[in-house]
Amino acid sequence: MTLPVSRLARLALGAALVTSLIACASADAGPFRDRDGLTQGEVSSGATLRSYEMYRPDGLKGPSPLVIMLHGGGGNGKNGVKMTGFNALAVTHGFTVVYPDGSGRGRFLTWNAGHCCQYAMEEGIDDIGFLSDLIDVLVVRGIADPDRVYVTGMSNGAMMSHRAGRELSGKIAAIAPVVGAVFGDEKPAALPVPALIITGAKDENVPAAGGNGTFKRRITKPPNDMPYAPAGAAFDYWMASNGCPGETRPKTVTDVYTLRRGAGCKSPVQWYEIIHGAHAWPGGSKGSRRGDAPVEDFDASQVIWDFFESQSRSITGRGQPSR
Repeated sequence: MTLPVSRLARLALGAALVTSLIACASADAGPFRDRDGLTQGEVSSGATLRSYEMYRPDGLKGPSPLVIMLHGGGGNGKNGVKMTGFNALAVTHGFTVVYPDGSGRGRFLTWNAGHCCQYAMEEGIDDIGFLSDLIDVLVVRGIADPDRVYVTGMSNGAMMSHRAGRELSGKIAAIAPVVGAVFGDEKPAALPVPALIITGAKDENVPAAGGNGTFKRRITKPPNDMPYAPAGAAFDYWMASNGCPGETRPKTVTDVYTLRRGAGCKSPVQWYEIIHGAHAWPGGSKGSRRGDAPVEDFDASQVIWDFFESQSRSITGRGQPSR
């Protein structure tokens, strides 16, 4: 005897079928994307799973240039999306952007840039190992062109960009630190690395004159264990590391920025000091509600991509991937 199926049961069966079809369609469509078009990923690095967000434009096939954007201290990968606008540039110019997450307790994430910042520095987190592993995974998956991997970052992420350029010079085609710093005790990179540096003349968090700076967050001590070197020290470091015997004269001075460039370098070095720039991504959005307002007359992301686009490890003939 067959029992009649109640209306409730029929509705339940129909809902189950719809759910099944949606699941199949999602599987065919590939990884889940959030409203920003980002896919989430994880990389096993050392004994830890590290996370990242990736934006890869629709229709992009095969290995592409890869821009790694490192958030500032206290932020996370998605902060980099909002601040920089790199996703729109990726669509226009055909590259992939990855926004890795630093480490920390809760949502306050930092990078171990050597002398900064907080949790990552204090715990000795191997962020160089993480970035190296991340690059390897994306190359093996056919996402990243190994000759065109670029690293940029904001604040603590900029400091990490400097460190990545030094310690992963065999894997990185160029770096572009924004409102970050060096500390003055860095060893030269093993290989020359093209470097574009952007700082703010009115930055008080990572001050142009050097020192510990001031902070809007309620913290009991500076996030760095050594004072920041003056902004010009980063330019001097990459000039020396890239074998620049001098700089182009005269320097470029506008109402918006001062630009200094190395001359006769093994790899190019450029330094933009934004005259009215504070601790923010020029031409982008505020990283937080209390953050400094970015200037609107300098598009850091476009300037950075124009620089990156002209750099490749295959052109410079630099060394094989290391670490």
